[in-house]
Amino acid sequence: MTRPAPAGPPALRRHNSGLVLSALRESEGASRAELAARTGLTRATVATLLDPLLAAGVLAEEIAPPRGVGRPSRPVRFHPDGPVALGIALDVDSLAVCATDLTGHVCALRKIGRDNRGRSADALCSAAADLAVDLRDQLGRRVLGAALAVPALLGDGGPDAREILRAPNLPRLTGARPGLALARSLGVPVIVENEATLGALAHLGVAPDFVVISAEIGVGGGIVLGGRVFRGVHGLAGELGHVVVDRDGPECGCGGRGCVEQYAGKSALLVDAGVPDVAALQEALSGGNGRAIAAVGRAGTALGVALASVLNVLDVPVVVLGGVYAELAEAIRPALEAELRARSLQPSPPTVLASSLGEDAAVRGAADAVLDEVRRHPDQLVGTG
Repeated sequence: MTRPAPAGPPALRRHNSGLVLSALRESEGASRAELAARTGLTRATVATLLDPLLAAGVLAEEIAPPRGVGRPSRPVRFHPDGPVALGIALDVDSLAVCATDLTGHVCALRKIGRDNRGRSADALCSAAADLAVDLRDQLGRRVLGAALAVPALLGDGGPDAREILRAPNLPRLTGARPGLALARSLGVPVIVENEATLGALAHLGVAPDFVVISAEIGVGGGIVLGGRVFRGVHGLAGELGHVVVDRDGPECGCGGRGCVEQYAGKSALLVDAGVPDVAALQEALSGGNGRAIAAVGRAGTALGVALASVLNVLDVPVVVLGGVYAELAEAIRPALEAELRARSLQPSPPTVLASSLGEDAAVRGAADAVLDEVRRHPDQLVGTG
């Protein structure tokens, strides 16, 4: 058995820097003395950790108005023009980019609608890079890194070198390594992750244990256990869209039959309701259109059947509806909850919540993934990581 090595000075510095940055995120600003009290570090250690962050423009310092005799305090806070993390989300019918500062605040978000199904991997990577570069140049702030959310099964390897093994709704991405292309264009490290996993990451504050399920063209999902995203050995955990609800049902792009995606995915739902888009579906529901109401009910039933099986395995108490489901929550909830009550083995029905992030969860989660990496390796902030 290999024993863990003792922590040396670099590891201790990273740990202590993380304590200081965490304390700053919890407040709008704090003096060195206040940071020392909150972290348990000495004032001298706090000062040593703050100096390079101030010099790098990560933090800013101001002179507070004097409140008595003695030298006035100098609160430290995150610099208003400090570095940002980029999140990029590539979906079947859209492309989105957001920039998030070190406090988690979204500084800017851009989204364009476009049909990506027939586009090559090179064309998709180029479009994503162009949108990200435009946003970066508009902000004029240093970019710490980027993460790309894709609706795909990913291979192993370094975060930026992961190969797309399977992308049922974007088949021309199969075999590509988009992180490498984006890293060359952006000049920063790029993490590549499944969009549903990143969507779950964006909802970490909802509850310690939950399942999130969302719909775009297909159906994706993520699992959070003990406050951490559960990815599984191959990153497949949470692929709820391919839970089978009818073994003799229609063929799915994954190669199976009767997947819940074929009944409750956005495309399937719109076809069943006889409307061209989600806005038209909402209008039809508001107007009492019987076909639209029945279609949403059938989608809710399919979701309930799939989720009941998942919840019986995981035993988590909360379901978060994301993407299109968040927009249609009030209409889809009755049928969904009816199936959960009938099929779930839990002593009380799970709580079903609508996400406040809607269709932006994946791109927000992508930026959060970069921030998580920076929090684990804060030396990146001053270029020594």
